[in-house]
Amino acid sequence: MSGIGFSAAGLLVGIAVGATGVGGGSLMTPILILFYGISPAVAVGTDLVYASISKSYGVWLHYQRKTLEWGITGRLALGSVPASLLALWWLHSMGITPQVDRIIKVTLACAVITTASFTLLHGLILRSGTGEKPFLPRLSREQLKPWQLPLTIFAGFLIGAVVTISSVGAGAIGMMLLILLYPNHPPIRLVSADLAHAVLITGIAGAGHASLGTVNWNMLGWLLLGALPGIYFGSRVGFRLDAKNLKRAISALLIVVGGLTLYKALL
Repeated sequence: MSGIGFSAAGLLVGIAVGATGVGGGSLMTPILILFYGISPAVAVGTDLVYASISKSYGVWLHYQRKTLEWGITGRLALGSVPASLLALWWLHSMGITPQVDRIIKVTLACAVITTASFTLLHGLILRSGTGEKPFLPRLSREQLKPWQLPLTIFAGFLIGAVVTISSVGAGAIGMMLLILLYPNHPPIRLVSADLAHAVLITGIAGAGHASLGTVNWNMLGWLLLGALPGIYFGSRVGFRLDAKNLKRAISALLIVVGGLTLYKALL
């Protein structure tokens, strides 16, 4: 496959992300596997490094605006970092075999379908999570309810394992879990915590995949070449379009793509 073909994929996914905030690894990894014939392990490894680089810009913006929530990011990391290291150890121990490729495909498909479902139910989850309670400016360790710390660590563990194996889950799934776990927290701080955690965990997982030799650096460069202008263009176009309908359309596409990936994995 030519580099221009990868840039085209990056451009399309970048436009989707820029316009709706939905897509990213949920679209990129299945597209590389289903339509470009890239092996599951290489698609996941390359997308992890891609995500870590592209999301870093968002973290920098939150840092500039002083909206970063390091406390929640740290609690998630208590679970996600060990989970990611365990998943990487498992991948190193097993090697990239057809059986491992199948496990990656099944995990990827389930993560994509879950991401799409959470996106479709975003409004309902947000209303049930926040209710009518006023947002707190910041949630300190002393204000934590007894169940929040262990459940946040557990959520991080799940995200870390799934992201390392499939490259999907650090965005939409992480955000939905945070909305449920921290209903009184300002949404902008939850977004910043989820984004900072995504950069951390995709960076660790991406480095682990690089050591496995499952990162295609040439393909990564071409994907970024298309994705970065795509995100810019999509963000400009998104202001003129109905974001809710766009998210629903992309979520429906994700369910189809996830279903196809699962079907191929089980053949």
